[in-house]
Amino acid sequence: MAEFENIPGLSELDELCVQTIRFLSMDGVQGANSGHPGMPMGMAAATYALWMRHLNFNPADPKWPNRDRFVLSAGHGSMLLYSMLHLTGYDLPLDELKNFRQWGSKTPGHPEYGHTAGVEATTGPLGQGVANAVGMAIAQKYLAARYNRQGHDICDYKIYTIAGDGCLQEGVSSEASSLAGHLGLNNLIAIYDDNHITIDGETDMSFTEDVAKRYEAYGWHVIKVPSGNDIKAFDKAVEKAKASTDKPTLIQYRSHIGYGSPNKQDSASAHGSPLGADEIKLIKENFGWDANKSFVVPDAVAERMATSIEKGKDLQDQYEARLAKYAEAYPELAVELKGIVSGEVSIDIESLPTFEAGSSVATRVASGKTLNALMGGMPQVLGGSADLTPSNNTLFEGAIDFQVENRDGRYIRYGVREHAMGAIMNGIAVSNGLIPYGGTFMCFADYARPAIRVAALSGYGSIFVFTHDSIGLGEDGPTHQPVEHLASLRCMPNVLVLRPADANETAMAWKLALENRTGPTVLALTRQGLPALDQSKYPSAENVAKGAYVLVGQDSPDVLLIATGSEVALAMEAAEKLAADGIKAQVVSMPSWELFEKQSKTYKEKVLPSSVTARVGIEAGVQLGWERWIGDKGVFIGMNSFGASAPGKVCFEKFGITTDAVVAAAKEQL
Repeated sequence: MAEFENIPGLSELDELCVQTIRFLSMDGVQGANSGHPGMPMGMAAATYALWMRHLNFNPADPKWPNRDRFVLSAGHGSMLLYSMLHLTGYDLPLDELKNFRQWGSKTPGHPEYGHTAGVEATTGPLGQGVANAVGMAIAQKYLAARYNRQGHDICDYKIYTIAGDGCLQEGVSSEASSLAGHLGLNNLIAIYDDNHITIDGETDMSFTEDVAKRYEAYGWHVIKVPSGNDIKAFDKAVEKAKASTDKPTLIQYRSHIGYGSPNKQDSASAHGSPLGADEIKLIKENFGWDANKSFVVPDAVAERMATSIEKGKDLQDQYEARLAKYAEAYPELAVELKGIVSGEVSIDIESLPTFEAGSSVATRVASGKTLNALMGGMPQVLGGSADLTPSNNTLFEGAIDFQVENRDGRYIRYGVREHAMGAIMNGIAVSNGLIPYGGTFMCFADYARPAIRVAALSGYGSIFVFTHDSIGLGEDGPTHQPVEHLASLRCMPNVLVLRPADANETAMAWKLALENRTGPTVLALTRQGLPALDQSKYPSAENVAKGAYVLVGQDSPDVLLIATGSEVALAMEAAEKLAADGIKAQVVSMPSWELFEKQSKTYKEKVLPSSVTARVGIEAGVQLGWERWIGDKGVFIGMNSFGASAPGKVCFEKFGITTDAVVAAAKEQL
């Protein structure tokens, strides 16, 4: 017989459910001999109350559009989430909990979006889940403003996140929380697992700020629940947060890591290591459980928590009935919303802008003109910039800022918050088919890199618009001139990097980015003007979809000139000079290594014939990776140092990225 604690707000059956959640989490970590048992034990009661009393979800349909979202920002506590998913009826059998952290299981060490039913976002890198939740809250507000009508609230879900001390120490959560307060996202409820412990030990070694005052300064409501065993107070806090009309809410919940462990509660030893068989035995004995059994789910608990299945079905049935009435009243809006939620995107090439041959157009400018041409017909796209809108050319014609007074706005002013921008975009990207893009200078991709990586890992379709992509930006100097960034982004799996050579390639790059829903896309765009290629004279920019294509072909080329972005123009000029000397140069534009890799061997051989060993790679970045295309004998024209503060043309000349340098490199191989 289990021992009960008479926790305010919980019946004995509720307490038994909470104990089950704790013990499943302990057993999972112990079975894997790795993991984080302390957080699930400390947050089990609050999470149980949240899911069973407040959260609207349907285990049978994890993608139900109007479900509430739950993001475990403190992703190391994944066994808490897995236990809840299993017990409430998601497709996560008990055997998967027993295989925690094992090869091929549905229960990886940290939650992974798309891998486990019911996981709303990939979390683990602390703080990003908070920012994801902010993105989800922005998405809900936008959808509600665009589609809800009086008497027809078909987008009225809320977003909940659990964040720990570590999450709130990370800068990304501060960036995102500041923006959330500015935007008055009252549909966002963050539960702060205030257990005073991190890996190093007591938080007061490095974290003594008043978190409540900080969040109040951000523009949040803050509700304190001083006892982790007072679920009655926690319920009241959630109800008050749900009723907020003007601000997001932080519930500061004073929990106890490793709750119930006689020797490890409230200690760092409960954070990131198994409790040990002896300690688990003591815990179970203290609560009246059989210490010799693991992964036990009492029948009464299974029955109680399985009520979530029928409840979820009823909620979704009621919603479908509401949606049907909405479709009768607003058929056009209903069709539009259905199309967005489906996630299908297909851009008509005829809708793309074209650019006059020979005109000088920076690809960032071409990007802006492409947005102007497309965005009016794409209500699922939300754009923005990290305070570089005029430089990134990310503001499209007719765009309205997303603000408290304009929830239907499609342009987000992220402020100088690159990391949060990326993570917020990721939250938008998993919200009912919406597509986010955000801009900054390419050099500051480093500030957003953790979010790009999670997007790549998770398959989020976020679009990163990185302008000022080389030393060509000029006078701002090496602090702002990216040299290693293309290589670093290309080495990340599942990132589509597109560096267009001219305005027409840029338009095609946007088509590919908007249609790419399986991972993030990076658009690398110039500050300086580039000559637009004559589409009647040279192969169509539609060939961008192949990753690389022949611009100037030869029957039996003497040398291959392979370039990306702004350096394609240099390759074209060099080919003309070489032709004057009787040397046949085949010019290849290679806007995307990733797309080219996917082409057939036959096509690759046509573009880069293996018989031609004389090759020149041209890119205003570091060489890393170019060996794949130019081989051991080829010559690379690019950067091998940081840049310098000078006009862009001077930088290219001084660093030896010139037409003459390309010509010389070609000739030295012949």
